[in-house]
Amino acid sequence: MLQEKRITIAVDGYSSCGKSTLAKALAKSLGYVFIDSGAMYRGVTLYCMRQQLIQHSKPQVDLIEKELHNIRLTFEFNEASASSDLFLNGENVEKLIRMPDVAANVSKIATIKSVRHKLVEEQRAIGQDGGIVMDGRDIGSVVFPDAELKLFVTAAPEIRAQRRKKELEEKGVIISLDEVIANLMERDMIDSTRAESPLIQVEDAIVIDTTELTREEQLLKALELVEAAACRS
Repeated sequence: MLQEKRITIAVDGYSSCGKSTLAKALAKSLGYVFIDSGAMYRGVTLYCMRQQLIQHSKPQVDLIEKELHNIRLTFEFNEASASSDLFLNGENVEKLIRMPDVAANVSKIATIKSVRHKLVEEQRAIGQDGGIVMDGRDIGSVVFPDAELKLFVTAAPEIRAQRRKKELEEKGVIISLDEVIANLMERDMIDSTRAESPLIQVEDAIVIDTTELTREEQLLKALELVEAAACRS
């Protein structure tokens, strides 16, 4: 499915609600570029962890700000997975940034104003010509407030936890459901209450509840919305 006009599609939502899966499938169907903005924050988080810039679960903000110029994030297409992998200073860290220790710290790093400003600038540069599907927490509200289509993906908390647990187990990470729930609740709280670019559902976003939808049903619904948005623009 290709549109004459290549629009910008912003996909926001909570962790493990299926937004990245939907965004990837949508980009593939449209022939668009998919950008996982959350991966970029995870990349910065991994760098900070390696440099010991997070002490006792608290980011050392002043030191992190001085290090930002040393962080280079790029995406490269992975033919095996048919998606883009994140590279941190030339190293493929796609698997490392998905580990629980990074997930436990990423929301704290994402609250830092200078980090958000750096990554928002890079995200806007990537998507300036349209033909892009970007997912995250503040894509429709901050990164691309003028996006032709804004989606807000949600799902029931217990479904989100089960999906996250399964995802981790498939990567060889054994974790209890209670631990997953606790991590998701903490991330939700931090993401929704941070002073800088909190996670919100903007007024013109269209909600897709994935609780009872298959991946195929989610994609079909999203494609219909893309068609309508492209016709309006």
